[in-house]
Formats: sequence, structure tokens, C-alpha cells
Amino acid sequence: MADKIATRKAYGDTLVKLGSQNSDIVVLDADLSKSTMTAGFKKNYPDRFFNMGIAEQNMYGVAAGLALSGKTVFASTFAMFAAGRAYEIVRNSIGYTRANVKICATHAGITVGEDGGSHQAIEDIALMRVIPGMTVISPSDAVSAEKLIEQAAAIDGPFYIRLGRSGVPVIYNENKNEIKIGKATFLREGKDVTVIAAGIMVEKALEAAEILRGKGIDATVLDMHTIKPIDEKAVIDVAKNTGNIVVCEEHSVIGGLYGAVAEIVVNKAPCKMAAVAIEDKFGQSGKPDELLEKYGLTVENIVRKVEEVLS
Repeated sequence: MADKIATRKAYGDTLVKLGSQNSDIVVLDADLSKSTMTAGFKKNYPDRFFNMGIAEQNMYGVAAGLALSGKTVFASTFAMFAAGRAYEIVRNSIGYTRANVKICATHAGITVGEDGGSHQAIEDIALMRVIPGMTVISPSDAVSAEKLIEQAAAIDGPFYIRLGRSGVPVIYNENKNEIKIGKATFLREGKDVTVIAAGIMVEKALEAAEILRGKGIDATVLDMHTIKPIDEKAVIDVAKNTGNIVVCEEHSVIGGLYGAVAEIVVNKAPCKMAAVAIEDKFGQSGKPDELLEKYGLTVENIVRKVEEVLS
């Protein structure tokens, strides 16, 4: 896991590849193409790239129109602006019409760092998950980002794809691991507890599982990269098999992955649960690692939560 690649970079590289395979792919950006990594697509396919300026609501309205005209549209900006500023347009123009728009939102979570609470989208999964028909994806590394984005391009309908600013370790072997939309990936299987994670927390969950093994605790680790539609069968199976679940996410504890898992557990497979997530607070300015520490999104806190659940 030595290499660190930002999922937004994997997105940019994948777009260029998809552009060569499908002439109906169109990319829109809100004047952030160097940051969202759509600049590569712009360079290679300038006639299919549109800089919509700092006007996110308009961008997603145009994206819906292009999609309803038969195009496969990728529309990017920072997560705070995609899910927050443009929410009503996303809901009504993209969600309600089931338009074939892939909202690829970069700079999600508190690891945006020094940009501070105003730019740290920690509510975006909750906002997007509640829109009927919206598929919500949070890749954990560059390999899973590439594979999931390729699959999203081939599926008709709206997607919210959550991408990060910072480089993250490569977890997956490109040829060995099966990564499929709607199906959780089992990265490790154990009998005592299940850690369900998404995004940057997957790598931390794997580290925590190693520490737990040294303490005599056998942990299953699931990468729940597809938060909606969530892999209900996987959740029920691990709830019944281990009886203990800890959910880890770089998102508010309200309405995100923890909420999605809890909705299944409470109805179909009751078990003990805990969350490693951001409590009901806004983010603040700081270096990403310092913020992860402050808000408890650490390997050590995962270990502690597991021990609390088991006790």
C-alpha cells in the first residue's frame, strides 16, 4: 500500500480513456478543471468539454438537458458546490427526470483541509442518498475509482460519485479484486466483528484489523463503496455472522453510511453497532491529518470502538 494516488486523479485519467471509447461522453466543469482533474479530457476532446463557469446550478441544468438529449454527461465541481449549492437542480432536473448525469464531486470530506468548514462537504452523502434513483458511490482508492467510474459510464441514470483531494494508498490489485457497483467487497473475513467502511476509511479499517488481530480479535472488513443501492445481503450476513458492526466514514454520523447500515440492521438483523464518523459538528480549517485526528477518524479510534462494541 505504498503508492498514494488521489481518487480525483484516477477520475481524470479514466475520463480520458472513456472519451476515446465513447463519442457520446460529454464533460462539464464549473471553472475547476485543474482541481477536479477534468483538464485532461478538455485537452484531448475540446469539442466535448464545456467550462460552465462558477455557476453550478446552471451547469447541472445544462447537464440534464444534454443527458436527456442522449449524451452520457460527467459534470464536476467540489462536493460542497455539487451537493450543496446545486442541490435543488440536482434533485429536480437530474434526479426527478432520471437523467444520465454522473455528478463527480471532488474535494469531499474534511480532508479538504485548510479550506475549512465552508468547503468541507460532510453532509453530501445524506443529501444525495435521499434522492430517489440516485446511485451513490465513494471509492476507497485509485483502482476502485477507475473501475466504478467505468461501470457508472455504462449504466443509464444519475450517479453521485464522491472523490477526494488528497492522495490515498492503493488497496486493490487491479487484476485480482472484483469491484462491482452495488456489491460490497470483502477485503478480510473474521468471526468477531465487522468493520464496514467507505472512501478513505477503508485503508484505516484494514490497518485497524491488523492491530486487532494482535489483540486476539478477528475482524471482517467490508469496502461498502456503493452506499446506494447498498449491498443489503452483505450487511445482513455480517450482522448475523459476527453480531457486531463498526461503520467508518469521512462524513457526518447522521444520514451517511452509518445510517444506511443501521436502517438494514434494525429491521432485518439486529446486532450491536458503533460509528467512527464526524459527530454533529462543522469542520474547520487545518491540515488533513490534524483534522482526521481531531474528529476521531483514526486507526486508533476504530480499534477503540471495536473494543467497546465487543465489551
